[in-house]
Amino acid sequence: MESKSGSSKRKNGAKGEIVDGSKIMELVGNEQVFSDFVDNKFDELDKDRDGKLSMKELEPAVADIGAGLGLPAQGTSPDSDHIYFEVLNEFTHGKQEKVSKMEFKEVLSDILLGMAAGLKQDPIVILRMEGEDLLEFVNGPSYEAEMASIFSQIESPNGSLRDHVIEAFGRLTVDQGIPPTSDSWVFNNIVDPALSQAGPALDKPAAQETFLEEFKKVAFSVVDFLKEKPVIVAHSENTFDGRGVKRLLSNKFELDRTLNLALENLPKDRNGKISKDYLRLALDLVSPSAGLPPVGAIEEMDKVIVEAFKMVNVEDTNTVREEEFKKILTEILGGIMLQLEGNPISVSSNSVVHEPLGSSSTLLQPSSSETA
Repeated sequence: MESKSGSSKRKNGAKGEIVDGSKIMELVGNEQVFSDFVDNKFDELDKDRDGKLSMKELEPAVADIGAGLGLPAQGTSPDSDHIYFEVLNEFTHGKQEKVSKMEFKEVLSDILLGMAAGLKQDPIVILRMEGEDLLEFVNGPSYEAEMASIFSQIESPNGSLRDHVIEAFGRLTVDQGIPPTSDSWVFNNIVDPALSQAGPALDKPAAQETFLEEFKKVAFSVVDFLKEKPVIVAHSENTFDGRGVKRLLSNKFELDRTLNLALENLPKDRNGKISKDYLRLALDLVSPSAGLPPVGAIEEMDKVIVEAFKMVNVEDTNTVREEEFKKILTEILGGIMLQLEGNPISVSSNSVVHEPLGSSSTLLQPSSSETA
């Protein structure tokens, strides 16, 4: 992913680089530059130099694409592993065969353009957290009220002051200047050393007044550690309100094209019929065009999808002709749209970037010479 030149200010004043997909669009849109880009990446992946990519050689590309989509690492979630598998299938067309450079270029172009379209609709802001925003929060007028509220929400009546401080850090967000403490690197290198500096002062029972005083001391230590070891966070906010689905359903040409492309990737029996078992896979293929996240990526959205499936008749005849399959899939999309229009789902995510932005993805980050 690429950063747009310029910056954005969040409500607490923190500046961040905007990742909106514009550089990806420029890369793919310039035939010569993109061809050179593909040549370099293909050569990097083609370890045995046979001019084709095996499934094993494609794995780093699939992993980078997953990272670009914001997915957790392979092997950590069955749902995300399913998406990784589908990305690999996109390259191999579902066959255990090697991929030529032309096939690699075509699929990579489609994937990158899809990512760019998603980033254009829902940009990501890259925040460099150096402690300034946390210091501003701790010294600001809202500190006591917000932290008192957090203290009252912590359900650990017999917990020590240390337990309450750790829990409170987990409840703060980038808006207060705290990177996600659920990230093990952040906790081990930023929060835990700050707790250690507090020493036995945190071993006493938790009381609100003591909590407010001791948390502030630990927060000052966290500020110092953030100054020494700044943390880069990819922040995104998105609201799924059904408008993307509505746009797709209202454009018959675009809807037919999207459904036909999805069905091309689904197996059919000798009579040309498709199993309804592939409806979820088809929905996953259509989701980018409908402004929806991948199936399995957001729990709240998965519940909406389950309800949409209940609204349509998918239990009887297992295999149907293409037109019937498309009709059922369209009805599912309509059910999703109606639910989201009535109850939009807002999602905010923060992911720690552990490598320098310029080298975090060997596949998705062209070198300066390639984009010059």
